Amino acid sequence: MDHSMHMQHTDHEHMGHGDMGHGDMDMGAKCSMNMIFTWSSDNLCIIFRQWHITGPLSFILSLILIVLLTAGYEGVRQVTRKYEAAHAQRLSAFATTSSTGDNPNLILTNAAEDGLLPGSSERSPLVVGRDNRAAVARKGKFTLAALYAIQVFYSFFIMLLFMTYNGAVMIAVAVGAFVGYIAFADDAPASKTIACH
Repeated sequence: MDHSMHMQHTDHEHMGHGDMGHGDMDMGAKCSMNMIFTWSSDNLCIIFRQWHITGPLSFILSLILIVLLTAGYEGVRQVTRKYEAAHAQRLSAFATTSSTGDNPNLILTNAAEDGLLPGSSERSPLVVGRDNRAAVARKGKFTLAALYAIQVFYSFFIMLLFMTYNGAVMIAVAVGAFVGYIAFADDAPASKTIACH
């Protein structure tokens, strides 16, 4: 009876040792998950287990990369703003063309209605212009939606960087936002909502 208790005790120890000891070694680098503010970079993994800080050099290189990544977010926002302005200009060009009196489409439509051009007036160039505007609007909306999705993904990625609760990483995110604004935000307002995107 004592012997069976001894066997049961050793099996339990072996299972615990296998689950805890060898499992951690197989997982690779041990990452600490901080839920409070810290300046320590010991066992710091940034977002991915593979992005593990192993010493001062890797920490400095990571901070530089974080600055560049965060600055890139402002670059994506600037691309989106420029595309949005160009898209609005393309759409307003359709509206301006249809409202002018010297509109070549309108002249061709009137000529077709007067019988000067062969064919019926049902498929006039004015209608074709309206179809083109709708196609441009659809394409623009699709592109803007894709750019918006990229911004949302990017902003949550930056939020995860900030949520390492590491002071140096947080400062690198702020420096990246500063650098990105200086580099990309031509005439954009500096105000930003507190939302993640």
